[in-house]
Formats: sequence, C-alpha cells, structure tokens
Amino acid sequence: MEFKDKVAVVTGGSKGIGESTAKAFSAQGAAVVVVDIDAEMGNQLVETLNKNGGKAIFVKADVSKAAEVQEIPKAALAAFGGIDILYNNAGIQHYGNVVTTPEDEWDYVMGVNLKSIYLCSKYCIPEMIKRGGGAIVNTASVQSFACQPDVAPYTTSKAGILALTRSIAVDFAKENIRANAVCPGSIKTPMLQYAADNLATPEKSPDDLFKEWGSFHPLGRVGEAPEVAELVLFLAGPRSSFITGAAYIIDGGLMSTFF
Repeated sequence: MEFKDKVAVVTGGSKGIGESTAKAFSAQGAAVVVVDIDAEMGNQLVETLNKNGGKAIFVKADVSKAAEVQEIPKAALAAFGGIDILYNNAGIQHYGNVVTTPEDEWDYVMGVNLKSIYLCSKYCIPEMIKRGGGAIVNTASVQSFACQPDVAPYTTSKAGILALTRSIAVDFAKENIRANAVCPGSIKTPMLQYAADNLATPEKSPDDLFKEWGSFHPLGRVGEAPEVAELVLFLAGPRSSFITGAAYIIDGGLMSTFF
C-alpha cells in the first residue's frame, strides 16, 4: 500500500494508460480523482474502483479549458482533503504536416496535449504545496525525440511536454514537488486501436498492423497500458525520491534501433 493516505489526480483517466494507472494507484491505497471528458467511461471506472474497496471520484473536464480545470482541485479538496500526485495523461493524436494541418486542429492538439499540463499544474500545485509537496508525472512520447511522417502537431506538443516538465521540476523543487515524464512507444490503447482501424486496408487488418508495429520494437510487440502504469507509479512514489526533471523512455527498445 505504497500510496496509502495519498490523493492522485489522473487526467485522461477513463481509458487506456490513464485507466490502468488509476487502477494501479487505487490498488496501492491512493484515493483517485479520475478526470476525463468521457463521463460514461469515467463513472464506470470510479464505480469499479469503489466496489473493489478503493476511494475514487470522477470529474468531467476538458483539460484544455481553465474554467473546467479549476474544478479539479476543488473536487479533490472536497472529497479527499487535498492533492499529492498529479498524473497529466490526457492526450490526442491528429495526423498532418504543417501545410495540411488546419490552424484550429493545431490549436486543439496543443490545448489538450500541452496546455492542459500547464493548466492542471497551475491549479493543482498550490494544493500540493499545502500538503508538503508531491509528485507530477506527465505523459510525453517517443515522438518527443523522433517522429514519423505527418504528425506535426502531435510531435511538437510531446516535445514541449519535456521542456515544461523540466521547468516545473526546477521551479518547484524547493516546495518538495518533483516532476518527471514518461515517454511510451507503441502501447495498446484505444488511441492506437483508432489509428489501426483508420489505417487498415483489405490487405492489412488492424491486427496485422499491431503485429507490424510490434515488429519495430526489439522486444517484438507493442506495450500494454499496465506496463506504463508501473513506471508512472514508480515516478510518483517514494522510491524515486531523488528523480526530478527526467524523461523515461518505455518503448520496448524502439528508440535503440534503426529498424
């Protein structure tokens, strides 16, 4: 029960990596604030966590909008008394280069993937300071370092997350707040499934694409969401007490090879 008496906020928490991490925090004793725009999935997850003996609430919020983000710490404070951990996981993937990407789509991706971390940190850090400090973990990507074709807004937002993570780590170290990033490779999530479904052809099914993408990783497969959750919990907990401002790649060796 590594996180007993701790309160963890998980954005993008209703599915994929966020869902797995919320479950892992709950299993380790944390009270969990699940944040998402999908109220149906979010409430289902919270119901499951509470039925399994955990403590959880759901907050419906578009994390790219300040007015909605401000409700997150209010809800956490009312339900559990504060915030100790912030996991900024909400993210979206849109495809296009700088010519083909419409301006409103660029702004949308930046808002959800990058601005949300600024906003959630802005409004949650003061509550963390009141508790004597805490930990922030941000979901970046291997595409923070290198990118595939036609992902201009996505890769830019993910690279920006690393700079923002370092800034938070430096600015709030004296308040005993650590900030780190996780950088997943291909992980089997609804986002990746969406990509596979849209890229599938009569000759190549979504399952074929998963196998192909997995073959790019030296371990020979795509990752699973609970595997990323394990890294998030490590960075959020006391075992990583001297780690801040860092970016941890979790990609089955993808970034170590030229394919």
